[in-house]
Parts: sequence; C-alpha cells; structure tokens
Amino acid sequence: MHSHILEAPSISSDPDSETQNRWLLWLVGAQLGFLYAPTCLWLWDRWTMSVWQNGHGILVAALVIYLVWGELQKLKALPLSSNPWGFVILIPSLLMHMLDTGVHSQLLSGMALFLSLPGLALIFLGTERTKAILFPLSILLLTLPIPLVFTESIHIILRHIATNSVAWLLSSLGVPVFSSGTTLEVEGGSLMVADACSGFATLYAAVTIAILTAYFCNSMRRKILVLLIAAPLAIAVNIIRVLILTLLVNWFGLDVLATAAHEISGLLTFAIALPIIFFLGQNPAVKTPVCENQ
Repeated sequence: MHSHILEAPSISSDPDSETQNRWLLWLVGAQLGFLYAPTCLWLWDRWTMSVWQNGHGILVAALVIYLVWGELQKLKALPLSSNPWGFVILIPSLLMHMLDTGVHSQLLSGMALFLSLPGLALIFLGTERTKAILFPLSILLLTLPIPLVFTESIHIILRHIATNSVAWLLSSLGVPVFSSGTTLEVEGGSLMVADACSGFATLYAAVTIAILTAYFCNSMRRKILVLLIAAPLAIAVNIIRVLILTLLVNWFGLDVLATAAHEISGLLTFAIALPIIFFLGQNPAVKTPVCENQ
C-alpha cells in the first residue's frame, strides 16, 4: 500500500475534486509563469534575434506543444493520477533558477524551466501521461542557445568546409576564384564566410528535428536514415547558399549582401533541409488488404 501511494496515488474523479485540481493546476501554472516570465522573454529574444542563431527554437517549441497535446488526447480515458516523485525533479529545478538569479546567465534559468516540466507533469498528469510526453519535453533543451565557447571549434570547421567546397564548385563552373582561409575572392569582391554563414544554425535545427522525427517514426530504416542524413544535408544546403551568395557578389558586387537576399538565403536553408527530413521520416503507409470476391 505504501509503495502504491509513492508511485501514483489516484485522485478522486468526482466533479468537485476535478474542479479543485484544475484550479490548483491553474494557480501553480500562473505562479510558475510569473516566476519564469523573464526567462521566457529571454528565450523569445534569442529565438527571434536572427535567422542565424537559434531560429529553430520557435518551430521546435510549437512542434513539441502539438505533439504533447496529441499524446495527451490519446490518453484522455486514463483516470486522473498524481506522482509525488515529481517534486524530486521540480525542487532542484527551482533551486537552479534561484542560482541563476545570482549569476544572471539566463541559460541556467532556461534549463531549469525545461527540466521542471517533467516534474510538473508527474505531479499533475501522473506517471503514464508523463511517460508519453517525456521525450518531446526533453527535446525543448535543444532549443537553448549554446554558448560560443562550446561551439567555436565547430564553427571554424564548418566555415572551412563551406569555403573550400564553394571554391571547388566555382572552379568547376569556370568562375575565377581565390580562397584563403575562410575568405573567397571573386571578380565582384571579397567575402568572408563568418560564423553566421558557417551553417551551424541549420545544423543545430536539422539535428534537433531529425531526433524528434526519428522518435515518432515507426520504421527503423527511416529512423536511421533521418539521423544519418541530418548533418550532411544541413552542411550541403549551407554550401549551396554560400555558393549562390558568392555568385551574386561576382555578378552584382558586394552591395548585394546588404539586400534581403542575404537573409532570405538563410531562411531557405531551413525551408529546404527541414521538409526533406520530415519527408524522409514519414511513417510508411499502411497497406490495407484488398478483399477479392471468390
């Protein structure tokens, strides 16, 4: 009896109890919303700062909300339950948020926000529902900005890959080009493949979406394919983007980089790579048997 209470005590399903639980949920949600409001504003600022930095955050967050809602709708028939072990997750998350109020990193607070969600799910939704939505909730951690100190070496590698690949492609197309380090020189001017053009944002988004897509795919072959193709696809799409920009500079001069073409090309990397990942990760169509008249 004691272990049953710790695991998932049932909540009375009478109307008064359900109403009380809903009010309690809204009260706690409002308090946490007030507590994490600055963190949410910081996340929104980072997600909308630039297409080159964490632009996938909004897309992933919206997708997670949709998937969580869908999973919970499938479990509507389950009785209401609560697991007090959620406090084991929630309390350290709140302590992490308190720590961030002293160091003012905002990143720790963002981690605390997302880590607290499984704890809240255990408390208010129960064990079974939490199991169903745990993976989508955990993916929210991949929407957090990664400090440059941890990604600087990756940026440099991606910049050199893009520069060398574009230089080779231009030479193959008969376009005179000289490359040095991460700089490309063509007749229209000289341009440097900076961190913003390294393709890291597209790579981060593609890997995140690939993990989420593979989780909900029923075919093991498609799971493996999506996970393996995400990084090469993101790098290839970015190379094409840098190639197009370099050709535009060669034809029209450096002023073209000050136009909307620069931002639009960044959006196109997401618009091309992510739908391909979604397409490859689709669940195979179920063939229904055809009844033939004997």
